[in-house]
Amino acid sequence: MDQLERAARDGLRVAVRRRGVEFVVTARRVELSARGERLIGYLPMTGTEMMFELSHVESFEVLS
Repeated sequence: MDQLERAARDGLRVAVRRRGVEFVVTARRVELSARGERLIGYLPMTGTEMMFELSHVESFEVLS
């Protein structure tokens, strides 16, 4: 969790694996929702923000 919060604070890229698909997003923020914690990331190629419920994330890696 500390890694994700630091990535969001510093605007680092994060590789998120969910349902067998890997997304590389620029971390925007980590927030608390009714379902638990989630990562909000920005897809630079499309300009779209994506939401990842951490309970559904298989793995993640903060990229340098």
